[in-house]
Amino acid sequence: MWEAENTLPCDPKDGGDNCTDIPIGIKLLDIATGLKDGLPYQPWAAALAKKRSAEMEGDSPTTHCLPAGVPRMHTQPEFKKYVQLPVLLVIMIEYNATYRQIFLDGRPLPADPQPSWNGYSTGHWEGDALVVETNGLRDMWLDLAAGNPITEAAKVTERFRRLNYGNMEIELTVDDPKAYTKPWTVKLNQYIVLNTEMLDYHCLENEKDAAHMPKAK
Repeated sequence: MWEAENTLPCDPKDGGDNCTDIPIGIKLLDIATGLKDGLPYQPWAAALAKKRSAEMEGDSPTTHCLPAGVPRMHTQPEFKKYVQLPVLLVIMIEYNATYRQIFLDGRPLPADPQPSWNGYSTGHWEGDALVVETNGLRDMWLDLAAGNPITEAAKVTERFRRLNYGNMEIELTVDDPKAYTKPWTVKLNQYIVLNTEMLDYHCLENEKDAAHMPKAK
């Protein structure tokens, strides 16, 4: 089981504004954190991210209990469990009890996939790195507060490397010519979770907020 890196400052002495009951990483809020020159937006994507950021997370899919999708699943605070077989890697996602399949049997990516939250993924090994390519994603959000977009045109490449027993690095490259002028890459850190198991978590259970949210414009 793995969890995302928590890099959001939390100091109760400062009023605890960033302190929550679950760890939240800064890249959950803005996946481009750390990129020197920011994301290479197409003009429409820059305008959309600015609009979403101004409205905060009100229209984010996860705010409405929809899946996080790929690659945002790597920045969500809920646990992920990796089940590895010779020809298949299954990632069980605690958030909404969802899953992702990565096929390791050499099959190609589909040429004309039906868009889905987690897309279609195939993987192969390059040394100690599992290289996973994904297409067939939906138009959705890459992060929470920044509202950076990803579109159906995107191809995502992840390089999973287990640096040591407790640490995993995911080098993530997004090639989405519809939303960005060139591919861009960030590194995400994941930490092992010991001595516990996954719990049922369904966002809609006892949910009472949706009726009070403004409608998306």
